[in-house]
Order: sequence, then C-alpha cells, then structure tokens
Amino acid sequence: MKSALHRVTVRTPESDYTIEAEAVRIGTDILVYIWGGERPHIGAVAAAQPRPSLSDPNKTSATASVLTYPAHKEDSAVKLVAEALAARLSTNVVVTAGIHWDNLRAQNIDVVMDRCREIIDLLGRALEQEEK
Repeated sequence: MKSALHRVTVRTPESDYTIEAEAVRIGTDILVYIWGGERPHIGAVAAAQPRPSLSDPNKTSATASVLTYPAHKEDSAVKLVAEALAARLSTNVVVTAGIHWDNLRAQNIDVVMDRCREIIDLLGRALEQEEK
C-alpha cells in the first residue's frame, strides 16, 4: 500500500443512468460512497466483513449489516457492493449510496443495479491495482 489514505474514483461508461463512486482506503479498510441521478444523497449504508464461505471454507465471502433511511431504496445496492468488495479484497468495507432519478420503472431500477455491478468491477480492479 502506497499510503495510509488513498482515493480511487470511478464512473460507469454509459450515458444513461451514470453511477459514480469513490473509494477511500483507511489503513486496510475501505470506505465507498456511490451517487448518481438528479439528487445524490445518503440513502443507505452497509458495513461488510469478509469471512469464509459457508458452502466452501476455502473461498472468501462476506456478511453485511445495512441501515436505510425511511423511504429510501438503496439498501440492495449498498449490500451488494459492500459484500462483493469485502469478499474480493478480504477487508472490511463500508458503502453508502444515494441514487435518485424521478419516476423510475422496474426495468430502469434493474439498469441502475447493473450499473452498481459495474461499479464493483471498476472499483475492485482499481483497488487491486493500487495494492501492487
């Protein structure tokens, strides 16, 4: 690791439903904030910790606890990102997200979740690269 505090910023390449994220390494832990849409905010927070997989102890998985503000729906996104990054990077990860577009339909929400999966890959690669 190059320093005790390091930032990585990523953005999904698509122009529809663009999601952005920044990760900050704090020692070995990682803090991620994700935003997108017309009114970025803090809607939910997840804290994930890596652990041996329940189905295969030779693999790393993660467990997360989630807090969501009333009337917000980012809980699925923060849990997904926090657990994926904690398992991939074998470290504690906290993720907060606030993503909002007016009048989203179910298929649009699916696209936003796909963008969050892209964020996992983009951040994962960038954070793995900085470790080298």
